[in-house]
Amino acid sequence: MSVQVLLLLPLSVLVLLLCAVCGSGMGFSVEEETLEEKCVNLDAPQNLYSDGFYQDGDVIIGALVNVHNMAATPDLSFTRKANLAPCLGFQEHSVRWTQAVVFAVEEINRNPSLLPGVRLGYNIMDSCSRYPHSLMAAMSMISRGNKTCGITRPAKVLIGDSSSTQSILLSRTLRPLQIAVISYLASCPCLSNRQIYPNFFRTIPSDAYQARTMAQMAKHFGWTWIGAVVADNDYGRGAVQVFEEEIKGTEICLAFFHTLYREQLAKDVARAATTVQASSARVILVFAWYVDVEVFLLELVRRNVTDRLFLASESWSTSTYLLANPQLYTIAKGIVGVALRSAAIPGFNAHLRQLHPARYPDDEFLRTFWEKTFGCSLTKSSSMAFQKALPPCSGRESLEGVQSRFTDTSYLTVAYNIYLAVYAVAHALHSLLACTPQNNSDPTIKPKCSSPDNITPAQLLQHIGQVRFTTQIGEKFYFQNGSIPPVYNLVNWQRTPDGSLQYVSIGRVNGNQLIINESAISWPGDLGKIPVSVCTSECPPGTRKAIKKGLPVCCFDCLPCTEGEISNSTGSIKCYRCPQEFWSNSFRNECVPRETEFLSVRETMGITLISIAVSGTIITATVAVIFLYHKSTPIVKANNSELSFLLLLSLKLCFLCSLVFVGQPSLWSCRFQQAAFGISFVLCISCILVKTIVVLVAFHSTRPGSSALIKWFGPGQQRGSVLVFTSVQVVICAIWLHVSPPSPRRNFGIHGSKVILECTVGSVVGFSCVLGYVGFLAAVCFLLAFFARKLPDNFNEAKFITFSMLIFCAVWIAFVPAYVSSPGKYSVAVEIFAILASSFGLLFCIFVPKCYIILLKPENNTKKFLMGKA
Repeated sequence: MSVQVLLLLPLSVLVLLLCAVCGSGMGFSVEEETLEEKCVNLDAPQNLYSDGFYQDGDVIIGALVNVHNMAATPDLSFTRKANLAPCLGFQEHSVRWTQAVVFAVEEINRNPSLLPGVRLGYNIMDSCSRYPHSLMAAMSMISRGNKTCGITRPAKVLIGDSSSTQSILLSRTLRPLQIAVISYLASCPCLSNRQIYPNFFRTIPSDAYQARTMAQMAKHFGWTWIGAVVADNDYGRGAVQVFEEEIKGTEICLAFFHTLYREQLAKDVARAATTVQASSARVILVFAWYVDVEVFLLELVRRNVTDRLFLASESWSTSTYLLANPQLYTIAKGIVGVALRSAAIPGFNAHLRQLHPARYPDDEFLRTFWEKTFGCSLTKSSSMAFQKALPPCSGRESLEGVQSRFTDTSYLTVAYNIYLAVYAVAHALHSLLACTPQNNSDPTIKPKCSSPDNITPAQLLQHIGQVRFTTQIGEKFYFQNGSIPPVYNLVNWQRTPDGSLQYVSIGRVNGNQLIINESAISWPGDLGKIPVSVCTSECPPGTRKAIKKGLPVCCFDCLPCTEGEISNSTGSIKCYRCPQEFWSNSFRNECVPRETEFLSVRETMGITLISIAVSGTIITATVAVIFLYHKSTPIVKANNSELSFLLLLSLKLCFLCSLVFVGQPSLWSCRFQQAAFGISFVLCISCILVKTIVVLVAFHSTRPGSSALIKWFGPGQQRGSVLVFTSVQVVICAIWLHVSPPSPRRNFGIHGSKVILECTVGSVVGFSCVLGYVGFLAAVCFLLAFFARKLPDNFNEAKFITFSMLIFCAVWIAFVPAYVSSPGKYSVAVEIFAILASSFGLLFCIFVPKCYIILLKPENNTKKFLMGKA
């Protein structure tokens, strides 16, 4: 909070004390003065701020409008005779804002379905764009309901103020009283903090969205060198802070940052104009009130600085006051601004044109506006300066034929925000008072609300935060974190055929979506091109810069570094070649060791594969223990139990050989892994093949004349067959390892920054022979098992062998294309997966059915049952 706000906080305490006196008559004494005299004095203009307009009702809505924009230094003597400084700088458009409150309240009071039986009133006061006036007016509105004084009802809610700083002060001051503050123009991002400002709401989006929009426009048009001139308050500084956060890490630089303080405007404007004139930035961000912007732009015109593009904030982007100033035509053309969403208010134009002081005799703002518009004086006017020089009004003056900014309702922004704020309060009251709607089925039942006499500001505050309704133009209205969802128009100031200026819509902003029609934009200058506001484009990674002497830091030339070179700091003037074992990173800002890639035992994929392999080994060992414990049972003895144990041993070797593939490749691991893989699987398939042959021989020997078959293929021949089949693979592996063995290799072929540590197969022919031999045995085994699958037996092992070999073949057929197409460590992972998948397929398909009978169906573990069908 600014220093001025902190200094004025005691003033709020003074006002609360004075109001308390009026209510209780205790705690403050004045000699020989009655309580009634105290109240009269408190309501006198010299003690409490009283410029305003009051209309009685069941519930009073307070409204603060900055009808004036300047005041002298306030009297902070804290004496009972202290006076507030007079307000200066009457603003006609603010009178239209006050009438938005009047119109909305009158419209709601005429609406039979909204707050039926409850009449709203209003108390509108001038904040004078200054803290003491705003605070004094707010305290006056919420405390005048004292029954002893009995002049006005207290306001249950405040609509205002227009300034973020004044809204901060009001929200903090009224927070202990739980009085809601609904601003129509305070857009500081800081006010979105619900922990600090729980009683604050606004019908205008936060400036955070507006500043983000300007940052988006800068990115869109490639403006990387932008200056900023903002109001010296929470509104301006908060916007620049959000803008800087948005451009952080991008190629956009803030060339300069100047503030404009109203009390020393001439000095600040001169300093800012000098900086703009000297800077190479061609795009200037301006967050300030239109009055201050006018002074700033006129100073630039006086200095003949007319080739800049200004990004206008919502506070002046649609200012008809600035558009109507001919002195600004040369500098204001091409201005691009963010404007508040405009909307029509049905019936509001007719209301404005029917205004007359006789209709609202107590409206001091309307009387002053009337005198200025028609050049006459009213007898009851508070503007005494005009009464001395102007003739009296005839009473026949009318706004019906007046064409002015006041009567122009084609582009309502702030007035519409005020209108929405009043309706938000009305709908919150409607919910709070539990109003019943019109009963269409029974017209005799009229809508009604409970009595508003006992409602508290705290209750109204709660319902305001939950309000949801549909406006007359069909829009959904609700508060999101105290604000409304961001919706903006993008406008461009263009020259008309008669030489004047007007603003034209060129796009819109809805949330984070920016939509711009570039073809509709009229840019500054005669060429009509997008302005270039770049001191030097941000250098991409892998470049070096050459500083331009005498220019800001962001102004430099960029020279790209070649591949393998780096510039290790921003603004480096030389690129350095990386050593052979190093490479530049993706940003070309440092040399890093070439990334070494292999299937590590520490990474997730390696750990997962190792865990699966170990699990398979443990399961295989468990099955072996079960078979060893039940070795004398028929199901274990069937089909040569020695082959079963040898098969379990080979499966365990298959699981364990996959472990050799994990880890950094070395000479011994590369040679051992392929040989171990080939021999283990051939041993496994050989055992299964021999078991399949035994099944076929056993069943064919039962035929007449075939009994000698089993004698020629007994246990000795079975063991010999396994040994012969496996020996062939051993010979193939021996020749392969002798002629052209696998070896580790550092593969730089993928790209320069990565080294793939892998095992080369050495001889492709040798590797193909190993895989081919395994595939050949598997195919033969599958065919034999397939032919033996329907042999009569309660437990025909050939069926399970068929399924196991089907899985085995499917896995290894899919392995070949996956292995070839997988880069680096993923090819190793594919091979390990194939080993584990095929091993688990063999283990489960062949041994799980046997374990099921051994452990769960022991009554079936008999020779009679197994040979039942035979």
